[in-house]
This record gives sequence, C-alpha cells and structure tokens, in this order.
Amino acid sequence: MIKLKLFLKGMAMGAANVIPGVSGGTVAFITGIYERLIYALKNIDLEAIKLLFGGKIKDLAIKIDLTFLVVLFAGVFVSILSLAKLLEIAFERYEVLTLSFFFGLIIASVLAVARQISKVSSGVIITFIIGCAIAIGIAFLPPTQPNDSFLYLMLCGVVAVCSMILPGLSGSYILLLMGNYVLVLRAISSLDIAILLPVALGCVIGLILLSRLLSYLFEQFKNETISILVGFVAGSLLIIWPWKTTISEEFDGKIKAVGYEWNLPSIGTDFFYALLLILLGFLIVYVMERKSSNRT
Repeated sequence: MIKLKLFLKGMAMGAANVIPGVSGGTVAFITGIYERLIYALKNIDLEAIKLLFGGKIKDLAIKIDLTFLVVLFAGVFVSILSLAKLLEIAFERYEVLTLSFFFGLIIASVLAVARQISKVSSGVIITFIIGCAIAIGIAFLPPTQPNDSFLYLMLCGVVAVCSMILPGLSGSYILLLMGNYVLVLRAISSLDIAILLPVALGCVIGLILLSRLLSYLFEQFKNETISILVGFVAGSLLIIWPWKTTISEEFDGKIKAVGYEWNLPSIGTDFFYALLLILLGFLIVYVMERKSSNRT
C-alpha cells in the first residue's frame, strides 16, 4: 500500500510536469516527499557508482534510497507517457478550461508550501520577493523557436528538470520558452528516441547537480529556501493565467511568438465552467495537503 501511494504521487508529479506552468516539485512538496527526494538524488555520486560496479547492490540501495526512487519515477514515467497525448489534445481544444484547472492547483499550492515555513524573518520575506520576481520575470520572456540539435536538447533537459523539481517553476513552461515544448511532447507521444535521448541525458545531469545544491540549502537555510520556493509558486500564477493570448510577429517571412497579452475573462457559460475547474483544482491540492499533514 505504501509503494502504491508513492507510485500515485509519482504519477501526479508526471502529470504536473507535462503542463506548462505547473511544477512536479510542487506536488512532491505538498505530498511530503520533497526533501526525501532531494537527499536521495544527492547521494547519487562517485561512491554510488563504485558500489554499482562493485556489485554491492544492497549497499547502493540503502545509500540512494533506491526503492523510493524506482517506485516514484516509475509513476512519473508512466504518467508522462500516458498523459502526453491527452494533454496535447486538451490544450489544443480546451486551453482556457485546462489552464483554469491548473490555476486552481497552483493557488492551493501557494498556501500548502507556505505552511512549511516555521519562522518568518526579514530573510524569509526577501527571498519570497526574489522568488516571486524571478517567476514573474520568466512569464514575460518571449518563446523562442524549435531547435532539435543534440546539445540544445540536452540543455533543454538540464533546464527543464531543474525547474521541474523547484516547486512553482514549471519545467514544461521553460521548454515552451525555449521553443521545444511541442517538439518534446510529440516525441514522447511517438517515442522519438532521437529527441528523447539527449533530453533524458540533460535531465539526469540536471537532477544530480541541483539536488546537491538544494540539499545544502535545506540543511543551512531551510526557511529561506522554502520561502523562495513559495515565491516561485506565487509568481507562476501569472504564467498559468487562463485568459491570455499569444502575441506573434513576422520575422523573415515566418510567424513567431514574441510574448503574451493577459486579459480579463468575459462573463458567460465558459467563465463559470472555468471557475468550477479552478475550485476543483484547488480542492484536490487542499485535500492532498491535509491528508499529508494528518499523516505526519
């Protein structure tokens, strides 16, 4: 039962990682597995490699919390593979409604992550403002065009996975800004190894490097680290705002997206459907967070 719950948390993380504006790190944080994930990834080092090639599998499993990682990431991968095509269709046909649901998820995530702060100080306030400013700044960056070169795809993997495990900073949105979101999403749907291999390599590199940094920050500056993550989550609300339109311009005979224009919603049937989905998203995260709190 414990492994099943962990697998389902992995599926929730995978689903979040596919959506621009939603962070799998947020799901890990509010379900109580975030720090365990960071520490497990941090322990993947040269000593772990020596244990692997030395055939000391039991020692390796203990060192890197192998069962935890395998079950969690199995859920992540199953979710990504099964949901990629579905979410691609949802964005094409019901963009506002889909974004509304995830907007509700993020509102609840702000409250859930903020409750992890044990003491408010000037440092906590400053780091919150910094995190919020970074996320808002990202929202105003114009998307670039697709690029399928091996090194650029590796870079996409590094950046996307770094933002994936930072609550509130969406790896999918970073891919969107880098121009390769649709390219990677279609590669997942069609299992295009030429695209997925360099992205996967970048993900592995990013996970190992960032986990070590986050592990140190949690040990030395826990409240400030959580605070900047709360800022990321709060600032990402602008990124996921459902009622926005893409601004495009023509360059050298090609239409390119250069930014977004945020609008107020029009009152009507679709607006009330969107509100219901916002509420549904909020309640899902709220219930998950309450159950996690009760468990601990």
